[in-house]
Amino acid sequence: MRKQIAAANWKMNLTYQQGEKLLDEILKAKTPLDFHQHVIFAVPFPYLIMANSEVANESNYSVAAQNCHHKKSGAFTGEVAPEMLYSIGIKYCIIGHSERREYFNETNAQLAEKIDLLLGQGIQPIFCCGEPLSIREAGSQNSYVETQLAESLFHLQPEQAEKLIIAYEPIWAIGTGKTASAEQAQEMHAHIRAVLKEKFGNDIADSISILYGGSVKGANAREIFNGEDVDGGLVGGASLVKEEFIAIMEALK
Repeated sequence: MRKQIAAANWKMNLTYQQGEKLLDEILKAKTPLDFHQHVIFAVPFPYLIMANSEVANESNYSVAAQNCHHKKSGAFTGEVAPEMLYSIGIKYCIIGHSERREYFNETNAQLAEKIDLLLGQGIQPIFCCGEPLSIREAGSQNSYVETQLAESLFHLQPEQAEKLIIAYEPIWAIGTGKTASAEQAQEMHAHIRAVLKEKFGNDIADSISILYGGSVKGANAREIFNGEDVDGGLVGGASLVKEEFIAIMEALK
């Protein structure tokens, strides 16, 4: 069975003390997790070591960085390289989030470089893809997302692709209060898996977890996660509220 994942993306929120308290409260809740269910906390860079220490003795919990640079090292003030993440024990990293693409003009080519550097360090990329409202309204979402996948991932060998986690973000549903219907989410997840199957083969594509990343809440998580190709969620605002995120964890298949 594919790994079912609840990934918390804190974005640029919470102080160190608030983040530590939230982690403590979530872990102390002792939410039952099956062997194939996994929780990932994507925290701001200054909190990575703290968060990794918090989950060190817990089963089914890990920590992710929210981004990395697309070059191995060099004169890039303020940036963080995959090698640095590896050196402090980080096992996952989000790349290509819609906010990074929009506000920092990250390209599919840069994301391909990030993929290579992360995999070279043994860090699993959580690769984000998804369409804005104009593309959805034009009915071009499938080809738009397929281009994102092709330009950032299709240079990989199947054994490399097997290490990916994909997060589908309908950009029009992030932070807007709108949510794609469970049917819309499943439809795009199925399309993404079909694209992966055509490129990397059935076995590889069927092993890759595809997460939904558009305004997931405790109230709608179970319905969305019920989709055959929906393997959990990449959760923004709701991950900052203990009760909400626990409800999302409990909704995993």
